[in-house]
Amino acid sequence: DVQLQASGGGVVQPGGSLRLACAVSGVTFDDYAIGWFRQAPGKGREGVSCINSSDRKTYYADSVKGRFSISSDDAKNTVYLQMNNLKPEDTAVYYCAAERWLCPPPGSAGDKMDYWGKGTLVTVSS
Repeated sequence: DVQLQASGGGVVQPGGSLRLACAVSGVTFDDYAIGWFRQAPGKGREGVSCINSSDRKTYYADSVKGRFSISSDDAKNTVYLQMNNLKPEDTAVYYCAAERWLCPPPGSAGDKMDYWGKGTLVTVSS
């Protein structure tokens, strides 16, 4: 079975940091691009960041550029999303998803992603 397990969410004050992890199993890790998406209450899903399978090129939504960083640990089949300088508008359920080879266009909702994990809630509040 293909599994993507997202973890690392929590409650943090504005300006704080969190690191999300997406552990991938059941697929050849090197064959898949891994993306992070989020859905805030009452809003549609949006792409946050993604890392390609082969060249490890990274992509970010404009709203998180300079604050979020995506990375991959191939030995652990895990992709991380380091989130710094968090803002209340970053509050959402964050999901990781996999698509064969290449990331979807930056900011897209990821409708064509092949596999999805369950989300992890990030709450930014004072």
